[in-house]
Amino acid sequence: MKCSKCGNENKDTANFCKVCGNKLYSKNTETKSSYNQKLIIIALILVIIILIAAISFLTVNNNPDTSDDVNIKSADSIEDGAAESEEVTHTPTKTSSVESHEKSWQLIGSYSGSGSGFETISVPPGKIKVEVSAYPIKNYATNHVYVSGSNGKEIGVDWGSKSAVKTRSDSVTYTSDTSETFSIDYYETVSWEVNFYIYE
Repeated sequence: MKCSKCGNENKDTANFCKVCGNKLYSKNTETKSSYNQKLIIIALILVIIILIAAISFLTVNNNPDTSDDVNIKSADSIEDGAAESEEVTHTPTKTSSVESHEKSWQLIGSYSGSGSGFETISVPPGKIKVEVSAYPIKNYATNHVYVSGSNGKEIGVDWGSKSAVKTRSDSVTYTSDTSETFSIDYYETVSWEVNFYIYE
């Protein structure tokens, strides 16, 4: 191996020139290093492509159809004059068009809002689960969210004047052959949410 500084010919296994002490570089070492760097770059690019493909696949397969989301101002509570509610949100949901033989709880309606007021909801027949959760205004009064059905089923959460100001939840499950009407009575809440599920 020839020294690039002084031109002296050295053994192929030498790391330094025996005349001037300059470090000797092997073309073979440089080629291996360059080749290894190229392999690492190619491997990283492949890993990134695989990750992007996996994330895209999961995103497409896990997104529900959200084209029917609707925000509805609570007209009933405004007309009745019994509400101080700022806004009530209702999100209807679609059942999947893909047939499945395993039954599970499917969301059929989600209602949420804040303040005080009263809502009425019609629920279809079947095995139904109702879930309520709410967070009160800190005012040392009696705050509540009560959900009661025409079938006599009632659930709710409330806070007394000395209760801790924190989220509370409740749920009930029932089976009915006919549609039921549920009322949501809410008083001085920061936020509340009521979800209706059907077992299909």
